[in-house]
Amino acid sequence: MAYTTDTRSAGLGQRIAALRASLADRAAKSKIYRSTYNELQALTDRDLADLGISRSMIKRIAIEASEAK
Repeated sequence: MAYTTDTRSAGLGQRIAALRASLADRAAKSKIYRSTYNELQALTDRDLADLGISRSMIKRIAIEASEAK
């Protein structure tokens, strides 16, 4: 009995398109992270307390916001 394996890979154009899409997605997530982080950092401790957020939570919240995209 003979077995065959199809090892065709995506063409160069498809790989470049996938790379561009990946980079664009990464840039969008980075922009959301930076924006969220900077906005929360700009708030006073009192404003953060009103929102139920401590300063130590800001990084995690920014990461979660960027991953939710």
